[in-house]
Amino acid sequence: MVHSCRNCKRTFTTKLELELHRDTCTDSQLFCECCGERFAERRATKDGWHYECPNDDCEGSGIEDDLHRVRDAISVTQ
Repeated sequence: MVHSCRNCKRTFTTKLELELHRDTCTDSQLFCECCGERFAERRATKDGWHYECPNDDCEGSGIEDDLHRVRDAISVTQ
């Protein structure tokens, strides 16, 4: 069975390889415009629908509200 990263579309032969890749996949990283922190998407959600900045001192929330995908921010600035 082939496992694919939903963010960058790379494929892996095992689920473990995919899980390890998710920790470093820059396409799945988010940027909080409130505090400036950059973090993995999976740290910002528990259910896959609601997103909040994982920084305890920050109130940032919502994709495209306060949280933005790093790949989108990079493409806008280039």
